Amino acid sequence: MKAKRLAELSMLTAVALIIFIVELRLPDLTPIQGVKLGLANIITVYAVYKYTPKEVFLILMSRVILGALFSANFSVILYSMAGALTCLGGMLLLKKIIPVNYLWLCSIMGAVLHNTGQTAMAVILMRTPAAAANYPILIVTGCIAGLFTGVCAQLVLKRFS
Repeated sequence: MKAKRLAELSMLTAVALIIFIVELRLPDLTPIQGVKLGLANIITVYAVYKYTPKEVFLILMSRVILGALFSANFSVILYSMAGALTCLGGMLLLKKIIPVNYLWLCSIMGAVLHNTGQTAMAVILMRTPAAAANYPILIVTGCIAGLFTGVCAQLVLKRFS
């Protein structure tokens, strides 16, 4: 990997981490556990359409691991990893059929997949289907957040193209 490309990926990771940390400081939008905007995903969606799958994977894994370190919350790393990998896998497949002009749609589906991965991990770790009780609410709020982050990623992509 060339130094310029590595510097770009590092900057994107840093921006995603900054957004993540700022969002941690915001008050919860709802009293429902797991509902958040996921603003750092703007960088992920942007990167899916701009970089190779390997490069996006590196950005995402760095963000998840460093985000857990910076927030001092290692207990959620399995949930974050499950959601991130499910989301990334789905968005990389969807990118092949969803053109860049509709990347917001890919973002919505990524948000749904992220919530699905996290909920599946909760059911596995807690060994009870009751861990999925908030899933319908997470899907609805995830679609809204995914639309917002997708539109933002679309604007960023247009700005830097």
